[in-house]
Amino acid sequence: MESGPAIFAGTVFALFGAGLLTWTATRLHRREPVAEGVSHIASAVLASLAALAALAAGAWCLTRL
Repeated sequence: MESGPAIFAGTVFALFGAGLLTWTATRLHRREPVAEGVSHIASAVLASLAALAALAAGAWCLTRL
């Protein structure tokens, strides 16, 4: 019974992480700011770390089935 929420949470985390990582890479490729008013390097690193953390959380949820 507990596998349903784990699958849902893992999928949500994985989709969010993949979307954020794709969006960050696209913004960097176009040389556009990732966040307004913040250093380009700091915002790119922070967004990338958040995306990788979400992907890791999704993988962790999906391996707990």
